[in-house]
Amino acid sequence: MFAMMARTTRAAAAAAKKKKQKGESSSQISKREEKQEEEAEDEDLDVSVHNTQTFAATASQDTAAITIAESTNAALEVGAEDAATWTKKRRAVAGEEAARVVKKARVKRDEVVIPAARTAGVKMMVGAHVSMSGGVQRAITNSLNIGGNAFALFLKSQRKWASPDMKEADATAFRAACEKHGFDPGKHVLPHGSYLINLANGDAEKAKKAYNCFLDDLKRCERLGIGLYNFHPGSTLGMSHSESLGRVSTALNKAHSETKFCITVLENMAGAGNVIGGKFEDLRDIIAKVKDKDRVGVCLDTCHLFAAGHDIRTKESYDRVMSNFDQIVGRKYLMALHINDSKAPLASKRDLHQNIGLGFLGLEPFRLIMNDERLEGLPLILETPMEEEKTWAEEVKLLESLIGVEGDDPEFLATAEELASRGAGERRTAGIAAQKKAVKAAAKPGKRGRKKSTKKDGSDSDNGEYLC
Repeated sequence: MFAMMARTTRAAAAAAKKKKQKGESSSQISKREEKQEEEAEDEDLDVSVHNTQTFAATASQDTAAITIAESTNAALEVGAEDAATWTKKRRAVAGEEAARVVKKARVKRDEVVIPAARTAGVKMMVGAHVSMSGGVQRAITNSLNIGGNAFALFLKSQRKWASPDMKEADATAFRAACEKHGFDPGKHVLPHGSYLINLANGDAEKAKKAYNCFLDDLKRCERLGIGLYNFHPGSTLGMSHSESLGRVSTALNKAHSETKFCITVLENMAGAGNVIGGKFEDLRDIIAKVKDKDRVGVCLDTCHLFAAGHDIRTKESYDRVMSNFDQIVGRKYLMALHINDSKAPLASKRDLHQNIGLGFLGLEPFRLIMNDERLEGLPLILETPMEEEKTWAEEVKLLESLIGVEGDDPEFLATAEELASRGAGERRTAGIAAQKKAVKAAAKPGKRGRKKSTKKDGSDSDNGEYLC
């Protein structure tokens, strides 16, 4: 800015000197100077308006600086007295313009601006588990704000059995917002079931409470036009493993008979203690006893896969895990993915989600996922730690940037290394903890997994560490 002022002053002085050297009359010089001043004034006003529109908070300062430069030019050419009068007038005009633009900027700032999804037009459907506080329709705005074109949400409190009924106005607003912003609720919205639900519970009273909560969620989905519903399979709670799997299948058959179209999506688990779903065989056996195969599916959580012992950190191991899933469960049942790194090492059986690239998985598995044509059109949902909204916005953008990128790309390798470096401290701490746990477990043969926490409601609380 100061350099601009100096250049303007020197140019004006040089022009005046050159004109006088050519022998022009005073009146000719005066008319030429007045015309140049008018052109300069118009040009500087345009610059002032542009700057105030871009940086409204500093508009008055920028305009004042331009005014000072113009005042200096005038002083050199028409005299200090005339310049002072002109400067006063120019400052008044500039001040009014600055105030107008600042006011306009404030109005614009107060407007709710919803950006288009960064992944718009991309075949990979990426989003996060967003909040629905204020009504289910708010989840759509929250998803758009992070650049997602898919999302997950809770349909009610995930920590309470009883919840108020959904308002019809909210349901209508949700469907309208989905249509307006291009979300297909039948394919790209993945509600998550309550943490309290355990369809494998053998206690009749508690099983009924869990089933009613589950059924209520499915009915909410269908009111919203949502076609997928993700839930944790549950815990054995002292029953045999096979009996527990059968109870889940029975509950699904009953729920399907009482609803119309929503697909129940089983989530693979980390495999801690008595939790069902740590093995692909668990998912296979539940599905085998479900009558309507078109209404059951699977969501693979990358953190859970890794914690359960499925290594997906290289192209070879990733392909092997996906092939095993296809052979044991069936590729046709894969409906969605939860996208999470892991704070715990391979086969730790600990469900500890980490931000993308910072954990033990690293960035490579997510590059493989984003370039896997088999996953096109499936909701890929982030459940990573998030303290502020921009974290998920950055991760959505990061995942999208991996599309079409080769594993040996220098920029990709540099990004992967930088992220790994940021998470090194947490990985080191987690690695030490895992080693201590392994040593302790080896010293006590016959004990498997963590000590089970006991809850009066018999809910699926075997591993209190998991997030989703």
